[in-house]
Amino acid sequence: MNCVYEILWYIIKKVCFTCNKFCFQPLTKKTLIIMTLQEASNFFESLKTKTTKKSEIKDYEKFLHILSELKHRALSQNEIHSIETELESLNLESHPENRKKYFRKALTKFEKYLKDTFTLTTKGYYTERSIGYGVLFGVVAGVLFGERFEKSLGLALGISIGMFIGAFVGRRMDSQAKAAGNML
Repeated sequence: MNCVYEILWYIIKKVCFTCNKFCFQPLTKKTLIIMTLQEASNFFESLKTKTTKKSEIKDYEKFLHILSELKHRALSQNEIHSIETELESLNLESHPENRKKYFRKALTKFEKYLKDTFTLTTKGYYTERSIGYGVLFGVVAGVLFGERFEKSLGLALGISIGMFIGAFVGRRMDSQAKAAGNML
């Protein structure tokens, strides 16, 4: 039995040193590069100064606002590390062809991460979504009411009422998030 272990050990040593002599190196010795909150802020500040497009500047300012609010929050080291890991996974320092589209998607993904992980939302988060849902259900209600009235009148009323109800519900949810301290 001892002979089998010696043969296996010999094979492992040979394979290890022939394919990669660092293959059994502990993970703690490898370095993991993570984008910190300050580095991300500096990155978006530099992007903001390089562009003249208002829509791109608006997205960069949203990122900067979120990052500055996160810096001022009392977060634990694990939470900060988690956020910085998420920033690194967004691969912000890549050079995409369509920067506006790329960073808008990254912003949406980052906001979703903050919402799902820490229940943190930005100003107007619920209002934007609730108005969209209100319009959606308003169209459905307008089609149903349009059978009784004129179709265009039913659609107009349904969309208007749905938008109003959505805005009301969204504002209320935003104020609850702000009162709970979950708004950035």
